[in-house]
Amino acid sequence: MEHASKGNITLVDVLERVLDKGVVVDADLVISIAGIPLVGVNLRAAVAGMETMTKYGVMEEWDKEIRATEEPCPG
Repeated sequence: MEHASKGNITLVDVLERVLDKGVVVDADLVISIAGIPLVGVNLRAAVAGMETMTKYGVMEEWDKEIRATEEPCPG
């Protein structure tokens, strides 16, 4: 796969980077009316390929469980 020239980034380039390196979102949101907080949201999300996630210890137990229950491929 060829990478886009400088200045041009394609969706494939972004997706490849996210899956390879990962992205972490950590956000706090408070909805207020007239200075009175009504709703609070705390968001924490990590998006990456499974190899990257397990490399950093995220979802490692889940990955081990799934791999242990998978049936071998015929052939």
